[in-house]
Amino acid sequence: MRSRRLVAAAAVAVGIVMAGSTLAMAVSVAGHEVSGSLPTTVAPAARACASVLPEARREQCERSLLPPTFSMMRLGYGEFGGGPGGHAHAGIGVDLLRGPAGAPTAQFTLRAAMGVQRIGQFEQSVMTFNGTTPGPVLTVTQGDLIEVRLENADVVEGVTIHWHGVDVPAGDDGVAGVTQDAVLPGDSFVYRFVVPDAGTYWYHSHQDSAREVRKGLFGALVVLPRQSEPEPTIRDAADMVAVVHTYGTTTTLNGRPEATIVPAPAGGVARVRFINANNGPALVSTTVPFKVISIDGTDLSGATDVNDTYVDIPAGGRADLLVPITDAPVRVGVLFGPSLVIGPTDTTPPDLSARTRFDPLVYGTPGTGAAAAAALGTINRDFPYRVGSRKGYLDGRPGTWFTINAGIVPNVPMFMVRQGDVVRFRITNATGAVHPMHLHGHHALVVSRDGTASRGAPWWVDSLEVDPGQTYVLLLRADNPGMWMFHCHNLPHARAGLMTHLGYEGVSTPFLVGRVNDRLTNHPE
Repeated sequence: MRSRRLVAAAAVAVGIVMAGSTLAMAVSVAGHEVSGSLPTTVAPAARACASVLPEARREQCERSLLPPTFSMMRLGYGEFGGGPGGHAHAGIGVDLLRGPAGAPTAQFTLRAAMGVQRIGQFEQSVMTFNGTTPGPVLTVTQGDLIEVRLENADVVEGVTIHWHGVDVPAGDDGVAGVTQDAVLPGDSFVYRFVVPDAGTYWYHSHQDSAREVRKGLFGALVVLPRQSEPEPTIRDAADMVAVVHTYGTTTTLNGRPEATIVPAPAGGVARVRFINANNGPALVSTTVPFKVISIDGTDLSGATDVNDTYVDIPAGGRADLLVPITDAPVRVGVLFGPSLVIGPTDTTPPDLSARTRFDPLVYGTPGTGAAAAAALGTINRDFPYRVGSRKGYLDGRPGTWFTINAGIVPNVPMFMVRQGDVVRFRITNATGAVHPMHLHGHHALVVSRDGTASRGAPWWVDSLEVDPGQTYVLLLRADNPGMWMFHCHNLPHARAGLMTHLGYEGVSTPFLVGRVNDRLTNHPE
């Protein structure tokens, strides 16, 4: 079972009262006192709403308006999942929930810049870390205190780094307007955190993320286990990173649309760490039987060989495949897309094909997933997260928008918890689109899908693909105080309303979303 960390935070109550359908707070934001519900008029949008007929639709338009600058603490309404609410005043700021002091074990500098890079046959305008996309692979060891200095050379809109899948302290989560301000050209920001769990992760910008990730601001983070922990077969495996990303219309593996030859002697095994940096699913497989040994940075106990099978990795998700290196070359990669060719180079392996979708719900050591759920203890909060869609207005714009529990932003729930709570989420997708749901700062245990309970190894996720019509039940322990985004990682979907937060009582944010000043506009999605 995945080890869970208890992160200490000041026990200061957040004042939360219900004001209609809007979460009302009295807090100090960036040195300014704000209170009450969201304003319902912003001059340009209000003028657009004034022309809307009939009157009921005009009122709906006005209720949808967001101010040009606002605190995420004031977006939506408090949902407490059957647990107690809070009163009085805001608490510790996320900017104070940072990694520990002391000498770092590993230090890196990542410099974000505009660039041009050949992708296949064409030069493309891209955004880079350290002059390339994907950015450099950062390799550290479990338990390391790492320090990463982010520098922005010339990305005008600003940039941040979100450590996708790593349960960092809230102040290092890298979400513009929520946990920090975007880093503008000529400026820098230093992230410091201990990497608690071995596994495969990635990093990417969370400022204007729908654009900046698509343009190339991302890279892999590999956390190696302490040497005594893995079994010898896995410990001695050749280690390979395989980042899937589409630039324009060209799908690549580690930035290359063609097959990449990886010479390796027969008789060993390769650990291939797939990372899906796209907005949609990545279907990956091999030309030989393989094991799935890890999902989203958590190892799967009792992994066994699967054959004629593909792994459907959600946007933002990761899966580690253990692949034998045979006398003939082995192809490992994306169905109908780029691949690695591992082993001898004298022959060409067949193309990838697979008919069966891998199902983590029934894979691995039988019954241990259910035991892990029971070990979490009594559930304190129970939240529905119903994803739908309907016509209406979002910030004064008419359209068909994604909804959360039937509400369009800003009328969406903020899920509120206390440290130590055991939390259940029931995620239902009532739309016709696939939604890869990503929760920051936590891993959740999959308990069931459409009423079928987990029958295999514990399946811990931070990025979960929810197909149309599906319902998943997840459990987590609230052990990492902060304000944590809980959104669809098809990033245009998040922009279209599929974004909310898991908030901890006693935690606030001093940062603002929107136009902060003449240079800075924080735009997390």
